[in-house]
Amino acid sequence: MKEIKAFIHPHRTAAVIEALRESGVCDTQAGASCFHIAISQVQCVHATNDDSQQHYSVELGEPVVLQTKLELVCEDEAADLLVDLIIRHGHTGQVCSGWVLVHPLELRIPVS
Repeated sequence: MKEIKAFIHPHRTAAVIEALRESGVCDTQAGASCFHIAISQVQCVHATNDDSQQHYSVELGEPVVLQTKLELVCEDEAADLLVDLIIRHGHTGQVCSGWVLVHPLELRIPVS
C-alpha cells in the first residue's frame, strides 16, 4: 500500500477530487483501491512568485501561502494513476503548482 500526500492550490481542489472520483479508482461503491481521502487547509511557509497568494501570518510571524493538503491511501498498483491525476488536475500553469509525495505504507488497520 501507498500513502499519497499532495499540496495543491485551493482553487484546484474540486477539480482534483472530481478527477479522482471519475477515475473509478476512488469509487467506494465499486470496491475501490483508494481509501480515506482527507482534505485540510494548511499554511505553507515558503516564497511564491505571486505576491497576491502570500500573506503574513500573525500566529507564525512568517509570510505564508494557503494550500490544500490532500491525503489518501491506495493499493500499490493504483498509485501511479492517482499521482498522474493529481498532477494533471492540480496544475495551475505556474512553475511550481504544489507537491505530491508518495510513501510506502506498512500497515493499515481499521478502528472498530
